[in-house]
Amino acid sequence: MRLLPADLPERGALALEVHARPSEPLAAPGRGSYVAVLVDADERDRELAHLARLCRQHGQPAPAADAVHWSGAIGALRVKWERHGEFSSYTLLMPAKAGEPFADTAAERLPPGWLSAVPGLTVYAGHAELLSPDDGHAVGDLLRASFGTSTVVGSAVGDGAGLAYSDFLTHPDGFGRFVLIDQGFTPLVAGRMLQRLFEIEAYRMMALLAFPVARRLSPRLLAIERSLAALADSIAAGSAREPSHDEELLQELTRLAAEIESGLAASQFRFGACRAYAALVRTRIGELRERRLTGLQTLDEFMGRRFTPAVATCATVSQRMHDLSERVAQASHLLSTRVDIVREQQNLALLASMDRRAKLQLRLQQTVEGLSVAAIVYYMAGVVGYIAKGGRSLGLRLDVDLVVGMAVPVLGLLALRAVRRARHRASEQDAH
Repeated sequence: MRLLPADLPERGALALEVHARPSEPLAAPGRGSYVAVLVDADERDRELAHLARLCRQHGQPAPAADAVHWSGAIGALRVKWERHGEFSSYTLLMPAKAGEPFADTAAERLPPGWLSAVPGLTVYAGHAELLSPDDGHAVGDLLRASFGTSTVVGSAVGDGAGLAYSDFLTHPDGFGRFVLIDQGFTPLVAGRMLQRLFEIEAYRMMALLAFPVARRLSPRLLAIERSLAALADSIAAGSAREPSHDEELLQELTRLAAEIESGLAASQFRFGACRAYAALVRTRIGELRERRLTGLQTLDEFMGRRFTPAVATCATVSQRMHDLSERVAQASHLLSTRVDIVREQQNLALLASMDRRAKLQLRLQQTVEGLSVAAIVYYMAGVVGYIAKGGRSLGLRLDVDLVVGMAVPVLGLLALRAVRRARHRASEQDAH
C-alpha cells in the first residue's frame, strides 16, 4: 500500500541532481588533462556524434541523445565529458610512473587528431601532475622543471592533505599546468581536488569573456555621459528658449536612450554570466580549504589581485549602463513634462482665442438676426399693404397706411419669435 501521494514528475531527476557528475578518482602518481570548449547551440549534435565515434572505436556505450555528462574508459584513459550552460569540458585521467613532469600528458593518449577535431573553440586547457612525496622530487627542482622561471602560486589544500602549485600561464603547447602533491589524499579526494583546480581556470576564463566587452563599451559610455550632461545643462537653461528647441532636445534624448538600450541588450547576458562564473570561481577556491606556504601567494590571493579587479570592471560598466538608462529616462520624463506644459499653455491660448472668436461670431449673428427680422418685417409689411390695397379695390373702406403701420409691430414680434425658435432648435440639435 502506497503511503504517499503521486510523485511530482520531476521528483526522481531532481533528487539525483545532487549526485550527478561525480568526480573521477585518481591515485598518486597520476596525470590529468582538461579541456573546456565553447560550443554553439547548433554544434551540440555534432559534439555528441564526435564523442560517440570515440566510444564506438573503443567498445564503450555512447552517451544518450539528451545526455549532459558521460564517463568511460578509453584505453588507459578515464574520460569524463560534461556539458555546461555555454561550454563543454573533457577531463582525462590516467595512472602514471615517476618521471619528468608533463613529459607524457593524458591528452596525448587520445587517438591522433580526435581532440583537435572537437567542435567549438578552446576556452581553457590544462595538464596536471598528481605526485606522491615518495617520488623523490625535491619541491624546488619540481617547480623549476614544471614552470621554469615563471612566478609560482601555491598553497596547502584540503586542510594540509596536499600541496597545489601553478603559474596560471599558457605554455607553448596551449595548456596550463598544475602540480598537486599528495600528502594524505584518498583517490576520490585527489580527483575532486584536481577537478576543482581545473574548474577554477575554466570558470575564470568564462567570466573574463565579459572583460573585452566592458573595455569596448567604456569609451562609448563616457561619450554618452558627456552628451547627457550637456543635454541636462540645456534642459536647465531652456526656460527662455523656443519650444522647438525642447523638441530637438527630446529627440536627442530618445536617440541616447535607444543607444543605451541597444548596448544593454547586447551585453547584459555576458555581464550576468560574468557574475555567475565569478561566484563559481570563489566557491571552488573556498572548497580548496587553503593554507599559506611560506614565500608563495595562495590561489585566493592571486585571484584577488588579478581576477577580482577585472570582474569588478565588468560589474562597474554594467552598473553604469543601468544608471545611464535611468538618468536618460528621468531627463526624458522631465523634458516631456515641460514640453507638455508648453503645449497645454498653447492649447489654452488657442482655446481662449477660439472663445473670443465665438463671442464675436455670436455678436455678428445677433446683428444679422436683427437685420433679418427687419428685412422680414419689411417684406411682410409690403404683403400686408398689397392685401389692404386689394381690399380697398373690392370696396372696403381701408386706410392702407394705417393698416400697414398697425401690422408692423405684430409682424416684428412674430418674426422675432420665429428666429428665436429656429435658433433654439439648432442649439438642441448641437447638444445631441
